[in-house]
Amino acid sequence: MRPRSCHHRVHVLLGALLLCLDAAAQPGPLGVPAPALDAPRPPALGSNGAPIEQVTFDAAVKLALDRNPTSRQAAEEIRRYHALMEEVRSSSLPTLYGTGNYTRLDANRVVNGIIELPRDGLNLSVTVSAPVIAPRAWVLWDQASDQVDVARLNAADVRRTLAITTGRAYLAVIAQKRLLDAAITARDNAKGHFEFTRAQLAGGVGNRLDEVRAAQELTSDEALIQNQEVALVRAREGLGVLVARDAAVDATDESLFAKLPSLNEALNGSQKTRQDVRARERAAAAVARTVRQAYADYLPYLNLLAFPFYQDPPIPTVPRTGWQAELVLTIPFYDGGLRYGQEKAQKALANEAQLDVEATLRQAKSDVRVAFEEMQRADVALDQAEQSSAFANQALVLANLAYRAGATTNLEVIDAERQARDAATQAAMAEDTSRQARLDLLAASGRFP
Repeated sequence: MRPRSCHHRVHVLLGALLLCLDAAAQPGPLGVPAPALDAPRPPALGSNGAPIEQVTFDAAVKLALDRNPTSRQAAEEIRRYHALMEEVRSSSLPTLYGTGNYTRLDANRVVNGIIELPRDGLNLSVTVSAPVIAPRAWVLWDQASDQVDVARLNAADVRRTLAITTGRAYLAVIAQKRLLDAAITARDNAKGHFEFTRAQLAGGVGNRLDEVRAAQELTSDEALIQNQEVALVRAREGLGVLVARDAAVDATDESLFAKLPSLNEALNGSQKTRQDVRARERAAAAVARTVRQAYADYLPYLNLLAFPFYQDPPIPTVPRTGWQAELVLTIPFYDGGLRYGQEKAQKALANEAQLDVEATLRQAKSDVRVAFEEMQRADVALDQAEQSSAFANQALVLANLAYRAGATTNLEVIDAERQARDAATQAAMAEDTSRQARLDLLAASGRFP
């Protein structure tokens, strides 16, 4: 009887292997739910039961740049620097002030029968001050205009950082959905195995140990699903905060970054179009300009002062109407060394700014090289991870068939389930790494946003 039983088992296993080979060519492994990573998903629901808003990648980035407080603060910073420029500019433009004085005495002041100072007096005057030659004020005006340009480029750099952060958050939502899909597939596999062991035990051909092992694996996968659900909620909420929504936001795009630059194109772009590089270069140019224009501190300046007035009643020393004008020339001979100290400080700042430009350019090129290498290796890793996941699913099919044929214990099935789950998780993580590498390359080359 035993040889016949062994012969029967060999036939069963051979049949199972043939079925597995046939199943490998068919969509979905035999008897085990295939990972549905690309299957259409039902609309995601929020905690209140309402559908979660779904946005495309481009829409998410645009919303973040338009509505996120960080981007709006950067725009306000530009306005602040423009207002500071207007303040500095005021010293180069004429000023006009009016003054009115009303005086009442207890009595007229009379000298030799002549009223020298009447009891009631009204004096109205206007003071006009106009800088005729003001090199220092003109230089400060130019330098303040430079700071407005620097603020604009700094705001663009802030927007770039915000866009990259939003892009990463968007990709994190996609990756988390992949991880959740992998956990659900693992749970479904474990559930199918548990139901089979329970059916065997109920039919009198199984054992309690197999059922308990299968139940333990099923509950472990259920717990993993809950953790992945929480992580997905956090990812969606994080994306919602970045796009200035008061609710979670879901990602819909999954085919991104089709057109990528070559290594040379990316290196050239990192030097010419990256906003952080341009901002550092503009700031260095602005500081260098203050050093070149330090000569204005040593030049004289000339102001025109004019005083039209009206006096009622007129008095012997002040007619009813009149005016007075004067030119005031100021020559700064010596100020205790203030200008020399300021010039040295500006030179030090200019050197620091130039070093900052060099460091930023060096870092930009490094970012491109790293991102390019990362993308190439991530693509290889993704291909290997997908193959590993496919092999793990085939191994799970074989383990299930062998167990159902009575050739192995369910320890092999549970081990295959865990390996299939881990392989699917690694494939989802490899896919995310590949997407992130493409985003890094576009950002490093100055092509995003």
